[in-house]
Order: sequence, then C-alpha cells, then structure tokens
Amino acid sequence: MADQPADKKFFENLSGAGKAIGVLTSGGDAQGMNAAVRAVVRMGIYVEAKVYFIYEGYQGMVDGGDNIVEVSWESVSSILQVGGTVIGSARCKEFRTREGRLKAAFNLIQRGITNLCVIGGDGSLTGANLFREEWSGLLEELAQSGKIEEEAVKKYVYLNIVGMVGSIDNDFCGTDMTIGTDSALHRIIEVVDAIMTTAQSHQRTFVLEVMGRHCGYLALVSALACGADWVFIPEYPPEEGWEEQMCVKLSENRARKKRLNIIIVAEGAIDSHNKPITSEEVKNLVVQQLGFDTRVTILGHVQRGGTPSAFDRILASRMGVEAVLALLEATQDTPACVVSLSGNQAVRLPLMECVQMTQEVQKAMDERKFCEAVRLRGRSFENNLNTYKLLSHRRPDTELPKTNFNVAVLNVGAPAAGMNAAVRSAIRVGITEGHNMFAVIDGFEGFANGQIKEISWGDVGGWTGQGGSLLGTKRTLPAKYLEKIADQMRTNNINALMVIGGFEAYESCLQLAEARARFEEFCIPICVLPATISNNVPGTDFSIGADTALNAIVETCDRIKQSASGTKRRVFIIETMGGYCGYLANMGGLAAGADAAYIFEEKFDIRELQANVEHLTEKMKTSIQRGLVLRNENSNENYTTDFIYQLYSEEGKGVFDCRKNVLGHMQQGGAPSPFDRNFGTKISAKAVQWISKKLRETYRKGKVFANTEDSVCLLGMRRRNLLFQPVVELKDQADFVHRIPKEQWWLKLRPLMKILAKYKTSYDVSDSGQLEHVARHSPKEAETVAI
Repeated sequence: MADQPADKKFFENLSGAGKAIGVLTSGGDAQGMNAAVRAVVRMGIYVEAKVYFIYEGYQGMVDGGDNIVEVSWESVSSILQVGGTVIGSARCKEFRTREGRLKAAFNLIQRGITNLCVIGGDGSLTGANLFREEWSGLLEELAQSGKIEEEAVKKYVYLNIVGMVGSIDNDFCGTDMTIGTDSALHRIIEVVDAIMTTAQSHQRTFVLEVMGRHCGYLALVSALACGADWVFIPEYPPEEGWEEQMCVKLSENRARKKRLNIIIVAEGAIDSHNKPITSEEVKNLVVQQLGFDTRVTILGHVQRGGTPSAFDRILASRMGVEAVLALLEATQDTPACVVSLSGNQAVRLPLMECVQMTQEVQKAMDERKFCEAVRLRGRSFENNLNTYKLLSHRRPDTELPKTNFNVAVLNVGAPAAGMNAAVRSAIRVGITEGHNMFAVIDGFEGFANGQIKEISWGDVGGWTGQGGSLLGTKRTLPAKYLEKIADQMRTNNINALMVIGGFEAYESCLQLAEARARFEEFCIPICVLPATISNNVPGTDFSIGADTALNAIVETCDRIKQSASGTKRRVFIIETMGGYCGYLANMGGLAAGADAAYIFEEKFDIRELQANVEHLTEKMKTSIQRGLVLRNENSNENYTTDFIYQLYSEEGKGVFDCRKNVLGHMQQGGAPSPFDRNFGTKISAKAVQWISKKLRETYRKGKVFANTEDSVCLLGMRRRNLLFQPVVELKDQADFVHRIPKEQWWLKLRPLMKILAKYKTSYDVSDSGQLEHVARHSPKEAETVAI
C-alpha cells in the first residue's frame, strides 16, 4: 500500500482486536436488514474483532445460550439478496423489565460483548439506550449476587450502542431514508402499476391502503410516484368538507376522459378531528356519491416482503460500515448514536435526540398541530407534500396567474427511466406558474425541424410510470443546427428552455451558452436536468434513470447467482453499460455482492486480473462456490469482456468454470423505479420554479434578456443539497473526451466493495466520525432530496 497522508483516517488502521460486537435485529422486519448484518459482520472481522449474532432480537439476548453465536465470514454469504432478517426478530416483553435486562447483561458479559449494533425502529433503539444507561448498575448487581467476578465489572465498564434504523415506515426523524423504505415503495408501485391496467380496462376507481403506522411517508411518496388523484395521510388531514371536494375532483378527471382513479390511504389516516379515515369508508363514499365502480385493495405485508432494492442494499452496507466505525471509535462518554442518511451522506446523530423528535411528531398530531407535524418530519417529507399538492390539484384557469411566457421542454441523449415523470412535473408546475408550456419532439434535431407543440395539463396524465422518453430523444447536439433552432425559438417566441438528458444535455446547453454572442434568441433562462442511466453528468451525484438501471442489473445478478446454486464452482463475468463511467458496474457490484468490478476510472493490469483469479480459486475451497465479476463496457480497450472470460476460463481450469453475460439495453428499459419517479418529479418542479424566478428577473421592456453565466444552470444533487450550478463553471469538472466528471463521489465506496469481497485494501474514512445534532430546520435553499 502507498504511503498514507497523516491527516487522513483509514479503516484498516483501526483495530478491533480484543473487542466483541453483537448484532441484532429487533421490531418489525424490513428488507435490507440482512445487507446491514452482512456489512457489520464482515467489517468487524476485517478489523479483527469478534462478531456475534444475537438471534431473535432482545428475546435472544435475554434467553442467551444458542441464541448468541460467534460468526465467521461465510456465515453471512448469500444473505444480501434475501428480504426480512435471517437472524430473526421478536417483540420482547421481558427486556422491558429490569430482571430481563439483568439476564441480557449477564449473557453478554459471558462472551465479553460490550459493543452492540441494533437494527430496528425507535422502540428497539430506545430500549438499547436504557440498557446502556443502566449497564454499570446491572453489572454491580450481578457481581453482588455472585454471578460475575468483580474483575468483570472493571473490565467491561461500559456498553457502546450504535443504531441503524430498519423500518419500512420511514418514520424516524433524523434520517432521510430508513432501511427498507425504498423496497416497500417498490412493492407498492409494482402493485399500483398492475392495478392501473385493470382499472383502465373497466373504468374503475381503486382505493389502495398502504402501511406506515402513524407515518404517511409511504402513502405520500407512492401517490407522488403514480400520480394518484387523492391521498390521505395522518400528518396532513383533509380540510372540512373534503368528501365533496374529493368527489368533485374524481368526476372532473372522468370528464377529462381519464378512465381510472387511484386513491391512496395510509393505514393511520385521520381527519382534522383525529377521527380515523378507512379505505372502506372512502370506497363507500365514492360509490354513494358518484356511483363509480370502486374496489379496495389492502396491500398489507406484501410491502414488507420480497428482495431488497439496490438502494436499500447500498444504504444498509454503507450504514453497516459506519456503525462498525462508530463502535470502534466510541468512548465511555460517547452518547448512543444512530447512523443515518442526509442527502447522499452517512452521518451519526445522538440516538435520543432522534427518538425525542420522532415522539414530538406524534405529540403534535395528537394536539392537532398538523403543520408542526409536517415540519418535524423533516425537509424531505415537506418537499414531497408540497410537490404533491402542486401537481395533483389543477386550479381553475381563472385562478391561475398569466405570465404569457413560453417555456419549452425537451429530452436529449439516450432514453432514461424517469424522464417522463420529469416532463410531466415540468409541464404541470409551469402551467400552475402561469406559463404556456411547449414540448419539443426528438431533441434538438426535432427543434430545428419545427417539431414543437403546446402541451396541456391533461396531455401528460399517466406519464410518471412510463419508461423511456415519450417526447422522443436524440443524441444530436445543437451546434450544427444553431441557426434553425434560433429561428424556431423566434417563431414560437420561446422565453425559457428546460433540457432533460445526460452528458449530451449538459454539452448542448454549454453550446447554447457559448452561442449567445451570435444569437440573441439563446439569451434566455436555460436549465439542465441530469437524466441518464450512466450517471456521468458533472455537477450531480445522481441522475434520473440510474437507480432503475441499477435495479435491473442487481435483479439479473441475483438470478444469475441463483442459477449457479445447483452447479457449484462457477464464475460469471457480466458486462454493464455506462460508457466510460463505472458507476453501474461499481454500485451494481456492491449491491449484488460481486467479487470484483472492472472500471475505466481505476486502471487495472494483468497482475490484478491474475490476483482476482487466485482470489476466486481460494474462495472455491470454502463453502461459497460461485463468483461474480462485473465489467464496465469501456473499462479497457484490450481487456475486453471476451478476453477476461477466456483468461478466467483458462486459469480456472479444474477449479471453476466460467460463463459470460452482456446485459445490454435491458438496463435502459423498464418502468422507472420509485426513486427515479420521485427524484425526476421533485427536481423538475424545483427547476421550473427557478426558471420562473429567472424570467421575472430578466424581463425588461417587454422582452426576456438573460446573458449572465448564472442563467444557464444544471440542477444537481451534491452531497446533501440541491444546487443550481452555471454550466460554464462545471466545464473544468468535466472530462469531455470520456464524457465523465473528473471527480466522482462513488469511487470512495470502491474499497468497501473490495473489503466485503474479502480483499485487503486501503479505505479512506476521513469523512465520517463527527457526531452531529438533529437539524430542526435546514436553510431553504439546502433542501435534501432523499425520496
């Protein structure tokens, strides 16, 4: 390993020798818990700590015996793709009593466990904190009764607790996403998409009841992701007289030739008097008032089941690493902390601050302070609610402001799932802001040929769940058509432009900005929204479409791995798309539990290929007799997928055989994932609001004239914030030859994939370690955009 900078913190320099970590899952299960368990076990063993499974949650800790077992590296193989929790979870009344906690402390001391990683909801984490506070008293009591030696009291003087929130409800304050929420949204959206086709056939209304206990997150986000007509959530009860308002809206939609209605009800939904609103009640209302053919579907435990999404696997793996780090660095004075996600960053927060704030939400709802409840849920929740309100209720034309500005929307580059959700959002928010909205067909080529038409609110109904690009998209850049495009802009009097696409969209807007000196028509506000499966746009951590592609890759890898379960000793070489950007290969590798991922950004040679073959040969001697290797399509022009396949086949002769698979365009198709629908919808709404602001600022003497750098921006997510960045300023951050950003955040996660695949490597963790406080309000501009 190269010399390490003195001011940096590296994972491999932290020692867990002599420490014992216990990991348990408690409360309701959630998809992704196993990925978290796997990461804790492997990272713990990597730093030479002993790691123990505590089966059946707190019940296992109280019962002891075979419920607390030391585990090995292989103990957690093949669990990454399994839903639920393999170590079991149980509600435990006994742990709520001091006697129960006394037994638990005794069982932990027997094995020298003083570090606990608890994966569960707020109840489980509150219990863990109480256990920690009582620890020294419990040990003294055990010593007095002669159950443990005085020596043990001194040796195991304090207990460290780190929590990870595993709950499909996303009801825990302090984190944008809890483990399992994204997977639950996948289940809901799969059902909604399926129901939509049958509802359309029969002109039906469907009332869907989703889980979430006292939190409306799942209901709200699924309503946003499928364009539901109405949603009932506990934090934002409908106003008095909602029954009539809802029926008017449903019949208006039918009158506009909409063949179906979707109403989503959270299981904890209430009216403004805290009286429950049930799905059956809503159905009866629709039938009695409107006579519509109405059905109720209660999703129930389907939402908890199934395999975890790519997002949940990566989130849980990152959280698991952060949890082990937090335990290694904890001292007697460190408060129990919870590892959470803020934007795109793992952070540590004091456990009790989060629990307290979570309880405050319930208190605000009980006291009918609903605005306060929404605020306490956090920026992400508030954002979702505001966006839903903006998009779902069409105000009458008489109430709309009239700006007379013409705003055009177009797609550029390859299609990406979620583009249509972004277009729908842009059109509807634009109309609400009072603009005339225009759609350009087939990108800049279509623009040059005059394929531009005004588009209405109803034209984009049902677009959120559609894959690909309904407007049509081409890779052509505007440079060769500048004159024709300027003509069309003049003819149609276009005052602002929104370009949704990948690296080509970014480059196109750069060309328009540079052509402003020659063509005054381009002196208008222009905004780029990153949308590409490759996630290779400078100025943003995420692009619309990348999450859907990642899920397609991970799903296929799961199936491929499963196909080897009968044959044994088989290695699969899988080629992913992405151009020169290794995001899909790297993150796909992390989410699918790959042994290696070859990418362009990290050069590799024949020695590394040889080392990987040897590593797999060793692996075949263990109980895990299969391997998975991902290769980005342009990672190396000589070490092609065929070359790597042939090399592995030759070198692995007699030990393992090989198969190769090129995933191709299946990564580009399919219905958009909940993340992409929501991300596309929210950033698009934000972009149109920015365009409106710029139009007001640059409207002078009857015309729009914007020629400053900050009037051509890309809206991207950087770490925790959504930022508008001038495209000219991003020029230095882009590698135009390979069409990738010069710096990419996910490269920092590469060592994590390698360590989880049992390689020794250097892992820089300088970013982590600061215990923060729960933010009650972040600045208005710094809205996180977690889904």
